[in-house]
Amino acid sequence: MTTAAAREAVVVGGGLAGTAAALALADAGVRVTLLEGRPRLGGLAFSFQRGGLTVDNGQHVYLRCCTAYRWFLDRVDGAALAPVQDRLDVPVLDAGRGRLGRLRRNALPVPLHLGPSLARYPHLSLAEKAAVGRAALALRRLDPADPALDRQDFGSWLRRHGQSPRAVAALWDLVGVATLNAAADDASLALAAKVFKTGLLSDAGAADIGWAHVPLGELHHTRALTSLDKAGVRTVLRTRVRSVTPGGEGARWQVETGGETLTADTVVLAVPPAETHALLPGGALDEPEKLTRIGTAPIINIHVLYDRKVVRRPFFTALDGPVQWVFDRTEASGLDHGQYLALSQSTAQAEIDTPVADLRARYLPELERLLPAARTARVEDFFVTRERTATFAAVPGVGALRPGPATRLPGLHLAGAWTATGWPATMEGAVRSGLNAASDALGALGRPRPAPVFDEAA
Repeated sequence: MTTAAAREAVVVGGGLAGTAAALALADAGVRVTLLEGRPRLGGLAFSFQRGGLTVDNGQHVYLRCCTAYRWFLDRVDGAALAPVQDRLDVPVLDAGRGRLGRLRRNALPVPLHLGPSLARYPHLSLAEKAAVGRAALALRRLDPADPALDRQDFGSWLRRHGQSPRAVAALWDLVGVATLNAAADDASLALAAKVFKTGLLSDAGAADIGWAHVPLGELHHTRALTSLDKAGVRTVLRTRVRSVTPGGEGARWQVETGGETLTADTVVLAVPPAETHALLPGGALDEPEKLTRIGTAPIINIHVLYDRKVVRRPFFTALDGPVQWVFDRTEASGLDHGQYLALSQSTAQAEIDTPVADLRARYLPELERLLPAARTARVEDFFVTRERTATFAAVPGVGALRPGPATRLPGLHLAGAWTATGWPATMEGAVRSGLNAASDALGALGRPRPAPVFDEAA
């Protein structure tokens, strides 16, 4: 075996989970090689070029309570490029009723921080608002770590607690669909409880929204790669791993790429469940077939370039139609005229294969219905990005399928938003998983574990 001063690790996968794991290991003095099959880092949160624009494949946001992802931003010197709102403020347009509401907080402590906003929220009746308050109090009493909650769906729980279909659509799904990539009837109650307790019911500022004001590739690839280089990590792109083999009787792990064979004291697999299952050596998990039962859910993003400005808000969300969340990406993309809007459409199972022409025929009239200025604007470009496996499916029972970072084989650790972080498939969950795997690996190597960068209770 190598000496403690010369420990080596291989991290397989350069998404947020793998990048976080590699940085944490390198910061602890481990020599790290990071292998990524794509020509870039960032996993499913990346950018690409389209003409003169830099386009994000999808709109990603985080919350003030996402302390692991905020650590990542700090670590890659990118926090100033993805600021958080001073206070939560979400414009909610209802085109059918022609009304604008806002979900925003004040400076009062939980649960009073949302009281005045909910009282003025025009999309719910007085009776519905009162019922929402009672359900929120009941939700605060739930323990997201209770396995019994994972076996239940959120929609049934909401109905048992007096929530009308309108309340689900105008409030609970407004938040839940964007964070869980699942409607309430299809979502694990445990994961929904995690989202709402942590984001809205833990701390007054927990749900303040942050998003990148630059292309995601600047944060997740360019700055991440620079930080990895400075930390001494050897990053190898366009390299697929063919096998991961444990050594015997004190021998080291071997990672075969086809071009070279690497040896290491520890290996972190930070790739999707199916790929992890294919690379897992025998005996690594008690029930490795569970990984094949973790489903996926798609997201599509609709990109519209207008010849003029059609909305002044940086983002909004919508009711009474197919449009979910809309973000202004004009400045971030490098567009020097007009306005570029990106529509983030979660739970996109019904539209993942819909032709672009059909999506255009559906969504442009909806934007005109929501934004009067769009009715006289010229559409200069319309395109769609699709992620078929954007997230793991946050369905009831998924918690029992998600493994932790440890395996039964010393020196092999797992990371990825799909692992048992307690969070849904968010950037926060991905970074947490990488930090969890790195901490687990360092402990197994006899190295001091780093101080936690996030509150385990959050």
